[in-house]
Amino acid sequence: MTDKPTDALDARLWKPRSVEETRAIYAEWADKYDADVTGAGYETPARLAAALAAASPDRTAPILDFGCGTGLSGQALAAQGFTTIDGVDITAEMVEVARARGLYRDLRVTEPGARPAPGYAAITATGVVSLGAAPPETLGQLLSALGPGGLFALSYNDATLADPRYTDALAEAVATTVEIVSESYGPHLSAKDMGSTVYVLRKR
Repeated sequence: MTDKPTDALDARLWKPRSVEETRAIYAEWADKYDADVTGAGYETPARLAAALAAASPDRTAPILDFGCGTGLSGQALAAQGFTTIDGVDITAEMVEVARARGLYRDLRVTEPGARPAPGYAAITATGVVSLGAAPPETLGQLLSALGPGGLFALSYNDATLADPRYTDALAEAVATTVEIVSESYGPHLSAKDMGSTVYVLRKR
């Protein structure tokens, strides 16, 4: 039995867990995920897509939506005019929901910890590198797949911002690998009074 929230979203989501537990939670949740998070005022995908758009002169360049889930993040990217979006996620049930949106050039299930293929102008991770989801070292793995000048857009919610493992990973990346193009704190799940910081990073 998983600890998937039974009352839409609750604090049990934002705690450390194994990859197997995380995948089980999202597999069980896939058919109700969109309704639950949009009902809670899920604003981070739109905020992140807008921040990336502000830093991206070419909306046709290929983007990898890492941890795409049901495709809400890809939908937000498409709304900003991005036209070449690929998606990967570790949960097959979430990917099938995303596939029905018809937004992605390529969409596939990936193994946890797998390094993305090179060649993307930008990678997004909307709520993915976060407490209760991908571990902090995922940040470095994703950045390693980008060439010089490549953009990486990600978000840290309040629980993740309070965890020094994640903030230290970001600080190390800024010190060694990337520059911060933009950084903005705002609503994440507005009905839950939760916020998130959206970052756009450029690979040096």
